[in-house]
Amino acid sequence: MNATRIVIIEDELPIRRGVVDALRASGYETADASDGVRGLEEAVRHGVDLVLLDLLLPKRDGLEVLAELRKVRPTLPVIILTARGTEDDRVRGLKMGADDYVVKPFSARELLARIEAVLRRTGGRPEAAQGARLGRAVIDFARREVRWSNEVRIELSETEVALLGFLVTNRTRAVSRDELLTHVWGIEPRGLETRTIDMHIARLRTKLRDPADNESPEAIVTVRSHGYMAGPELLPLAEQKV
Repeated sequence: MNATRIVIIEDELPIRRGVVDALRASGYETADASDGVRGLEEAVRHGVDLVLLDLLLPKRDGLEVLAELRKVRPTLPVIILTARGTEDDRVRGLKMGADDYVVKPFSARELLARIEAVLRRTGGRPEAAQGARLGRAVIDFARREVRWSNEVRIELSETEVALLGFLVTNRTRAVSRDELLTHVWGIEPRGLETRTIDMHIARLRTKLRDPADNESPEAIVTVRSHGYMAGPELLPLAEQKV
């Protein structure tokens, strides 16, 4: 079995070296870069399982790298490493698709624990999340569209793609509303009452209904007292370009 491969994009050499050493000592394979341009090149390579991304980078800002990375690898796990500790920066990074946020200075022990938690939660999220299939429909996450045999195309929003990607990645279990708020919207769910998720689910069900088949398979299933999960026929396009 291949070792988990992690890309470290960090411009401060002592931090980058320290992270690389800690990861290698723990059995991870690593690649690293000191600027945003080179970092993005490393992050999109085949076989990368997780990215550690600084926000303040030369040549290309970390949030720009994250935005570009999400176009190519919509569900590749990303943990932001940064000295920026404000709530606005944390929320912005999470809303753009980061999975966790570690503020400098951090210990190797804390970072390794965060990495393990993200990998457990995401299952490594391989190329399966490039898209999905539902009956005749192909759901293209990169192009943000649903198409039926190239006859009909319906556009999806970034949030709808992120929501579908999370459900497809975790298709073997029910996902709670709180988990969706945390990982798709980047919002702390504690004490929050909102119908946002239900509205998005309803819209997605409509968009994913086959216009030529009134009995098309159900895209998203409601699991009473738990939340939602991908329908049994909503399947990932594993390592296939859609």
